[in-house]
Amino acid sequence: MQALTLRSGVVPIGLGMWMGLIMAFNVWFIIWPNQKKALGIVPVEITEKPKAARTAMLASRFNTMLSIPMIFCMVAQQHGGL
Repeated sequence: MQALTLRSGVVPIGLGMWMGLIMAFNVWFIIWPNQKKALGIVPVEITEKPKAARTAMLASRFNTMLSIPMIFCMVAQQHGGL
């Protein structure tokens, strides 16, 4: 609980946890539903498929960009933290 509230001494791991939670939210609520539309698993209009594919791609790139800082924060805690 201290890490989630970013208390002193556990700030780096808390930031890493928040980034991980944001990434998990992206996967389950943005990437995966739009990917299902783009792949035709869920029936949608043909004009909606490219929009869904682009949304899934951008959210996936956002997750990729967050992965390095997330790992850095989690490792930083092990090596002294703040």
